[in-house]
Amino acid sequence: MPELPEVETTRRGLAPVVEHRVIRRAVVRHRGLRMPVPRGLERQLAGARVAALSRRGKYLLFECTREHGESGTLIVHLGMSGRLWVVDTVTPAQKHDHFDLEFDNGSVVRLRDPRRFGLVLWQAGDPFRHALLAAIGPEPLTPAFDGAVLHRETRNRSTPIKLVLMNSHVVAGVGNIYANEALFRAGIDPRLAARRLSRARCDTLATAVKKTLGLAIAAGGSTLRDYVGGDGRAGYFQNQFLVYGRAGESCTRCGTAIRELRLAQRATCYCPQCQKR
Repeated sequence: MPELPEVETTRRGLAPVVEHRVIRRAVVRHRGLRMPVPRGLERQLAGARVAALSRRGKYLLFECTREHGESGTLIVHLGMSGRLWVVDTVTPAQKHDHFDLEFDNGSVVRLRDPRRFGLVLWQAGDPFRHALLAAIGPEPLTPAFDGAVLHRETRNRSTPIKLVLMNSHVVAGVGNIYANEALFRAGIDPRLAARRLSRARCDTLATAVKKTLGLAIAAGGSTLRDYVGGDGRAGYFQNQFLVYGRAGESCTRCGTAIRELRLAQRATCYCPQCQKR
């Protein structure tokens, strides 16, 4: 599933193409995504100008304005296997290409989503009134997230700390891959009950989350299967993984074999020597 670095990389690739451009038309080929694509969306988008392309957690927000009519935001989520990238108007759509935004400069932003777990929604007015966005926690790469916030959020949680990091109500956009990697950098066992973290360890972990995500964005995200950025290029952060996907291999710090277990059905990789409970 695309996580924050992949979504942010996609945003950065698409922004120069779509910002301040007028949407000539929208094409919906399949409305049956995780939530149905709204009826009338094509009419809502035609002629709108994309004032900005922003991100909240794992959601992309196309902020649209109109000279006459209601402004609003196109909310896009890539689901488990979706990707957005730029093609031209003569590039034929394939089986899993469910949605296009065609712009006045001839560029087309296309959504491909084989599993159809993605989302294409419309929110009039303030996008953060939408139920999917209203309860998202602080952005991890901003000052709104730090050790103090993490410490406060973990005091009454006996859930393993890895699952708390993946809870979007606690912090936005930290998925499975980057929770594994951040916990290794912080030297914390992913199974540790969140409430047992001291304030000092929360500071260390918050810093590790920021560093891990920053490095991943700089590398264009992680391409394990289908993901490519908005410019069609694969990411390469998978070449820098310290624990994720490395079960049985030697720890880069101490040489101990990396172990893998399942937490909430998600692959959880860690070093039993370097990561303490």
